Amino acid sequence: MPRGIPQSLPRPSVPTPPPFDAERMQRAVREMLVAIGEDPDREGLLDTPARVARSWAELFGGLREDAAVHLARTFEQDSEDLVTLRDIEFESFCEHHLLPVFGRAHIAYLPSNRRVVGLSKLARTVEVFARRPQLQERFTAQVADALMEHLQPQGALVVVEAEHMCMKMRGVRKEYPVMATTASRGVFATDGELRRETLMILGLGRTESAAAADVADAAPAVAACTPTAPAKTAPAWAPRRTAVA
Repeated sequence: MPRGIPQSLPRPSVPTPPPFDAERMQRAVREMLVAIGEDPDREGLLDTPARVARSWAELFGGLREDAAVHLARTFEQDSEDLVTLRDIEFESFCEHHLLPVFGRAHIAYLPSNRRVVGLSKLARTVEVFARRPQLQERFTAQVADALMEHLQPQGALVVVEAEHMCMKMRGVRKEYPVMATTASRGVFATDGELRRETLMILGLGRTESAAAADVADAAPAVAACTPTAPAKTAPAWAPRRTAVA
């Protein structure tokens, strides 16, 4: 197995959470408003606790959903060719600050026994794991592991790209970073060529020639920004973008 390519890890049993407690949520929101110095009894905030309770019941509804419901029904096809679905948009919440995470998930799997699942079920599986307090690394792995468990394909590959408001709205306040995570399972973890080909199909992989072209294109700009000095050559380095692999 290639070094650094993780396989699916044993999943600890997760107890089913209790039903959503709307009344408790409303009391908590009211206390939060008081804590920040607001008056929860003023006109504009009177209905806020109830509104927040309703929205959180929806936004964190994935805690009470099971991906098996969406992946249980499969269909037979004539081949076992690659299946991909890219740009599945999602919204989640960073579990450290409970601030939004906005991103896209890209999924590929190689069927076995000629069994496939409806494409909408892949998007619903993403929603199951997105609609809960999350870490992007765990979210990516959970989607891949659910595909392996319920579809039993030859392999699954999941790539997630997301922007984290906890990094944009507070703290370091960086506007442009996009976090990318991958989870490779089955044949995608052992066959590097298949993984690279699949990333290209998803529009995420890049050829060596394209990367070399980036370096060549960037070189004039680097030279222009570098102070000249007698008897010294221009720096050998140049910025380059790397592909997710």
